[in-house]
Amino acid sequence: MAQLAHPFTTSRLVLRRPRLEDLDDLALIFEREDVCRYLYGEPRDRAETLAVLTSRVEKTESLEYDNVINVVIERREKSGVIGDFMLHWKEDDHHQGEIGGSLYPDFHGQGYATEIYEALLTLAFETYHLHRVVGRCDGRNTASIRSLEKSGLHEEAHLIENEFVKGEWTDEVIMAIRRSEWEDRRWRSSTAS
Repeated sequence: MAQLAHPFTTSRLVLRRPRLEDLDDLALIFEREDVCRYLYGEPRDRAETLAVLTSRVEKTESLEYDNVINVVIERREKSGVIGDFMLHWKEDDHHQGEIGGSLYPDFHGQGYATEIYEALLTLAFETYHLHRVVGRCDGRNTASIRSLEKSGLHEEAHLIENEFVKGEWTDEVIMAIRRSEWEDRRWRSSTAS
């Protein structure tokens, strides 16, 4: 599995590899019903979060066919993990990836998710040379859809009641951006400055 070799910084955030010391913060995030509402799983207790965290910490740094880079998010000025995100892709001819994650609710509505997605897109396109990246959202998760849009993804599909999750049929919205679109977006923002 792939790992982030060095922390990746943005203007306000640090994306880095998870550490066992992150357990308290991650447990607070994933024990919450409102965080897990649109995820496949139910809220996790501390022991379940420790098991997930331990498996991520113990990953090797080699690239394999099926790669997932898990990162925790900290604010640059303050310690403490505020989110858990990922970039996933396969080493195949399609060069396609997926981004997603969860942010502690106290930090919603401040542009952090968009900033995180933009950083993950930079890794996807500049470091791993992917062709296309998607974000998949429960159709009711309008905040995540909006954050993906702000980071440059556009809706490619809205699948009606395509998944049965937590006892109910849900829609899935698939957002996407191709490398050429991302490069054009970056060029336009650099010339506008």
